[in-house]
Amino acid sequence: MKKLEVCFTPDLLTYYPPEGKVVVVIDIFRATTTMVTALANGIKDITPVATLEECKALQNKGYLAAAEREGKMPEGFDLGNSPLSHKEQDFSGRQLAMTTSNGTLAITKSKTADQIVIGAFINISAVIKHLQNQSQDILLLCAGWKGRVNMEDSLFAGAVAYRLAKEVTIANDAAVMAMHLYQTHQADMEGFLKDGLHYHRLQRLGRAQDIEFCLKEDVYDLLPIYQQGILIAKA
Repeated sequence: MKKLEVCFTPDLLTYYPPEGKVVVVIDIFRATTTMVTALANGIKDITPVATLEECKALQNKGYLAAAEREGKMPEGFDLGNSPLSHKEQDFSGRQLAMTTSNGTLAITKSKTADQIVIGAFINISAVIKHLQNQSQDILLLCAGWKGRVNMEDSLFAGAVAYRLAKEVTIANDAAVMAMHLYQTHQADMEGFLKDGLHYHRLQRLGRAQDIEFCLKEDVYDLLPIYQQGILIAKA
């Protein structure tokens, strides 16, 4: 039976070699939610990069450029990291370059994986269905916040582990912890997350609507897959 592990932050990846595994990158508030939303609303593909300089270089080549640092959009970019911006405007057919504080970094750090897919509550059933059809071991990689554990990514990892628990071997204590976290708080996820620092950070920035959207389940039946440096949609 294939194994499932949870890594709470990319800084711990040295203990969870991605090679030969399907890695699910998780950044609920907000990068992975934004990636799913962008592809679902017409973006052709997404190039995730680690630095602002890389993102700016692609912008200069005609890409739509989305950037976020400390929850805010740096000066000179087209978009920040709000999933709702892709519902409010029509970017159909555009290529998107994207850099965020945590989510895109998690992708670049796990490039040696057999496969990388993008997970969020808004596409959780598509994530589960895909993982059920894979033979490789699974690593749920939480983007966290600046190398530290956060609540919302751990909660999503727990939701995935909980739904797959009868089909995989739960292979580390982090997965057990995340699963129990989700079981305890699944009925009121936002109520639980209100104590979280990232929740408060987004509230201060006036992004309450982002929070609400990020916690909706199965808004889209779509799975972003990382192939040859870009994210494309698998419907």
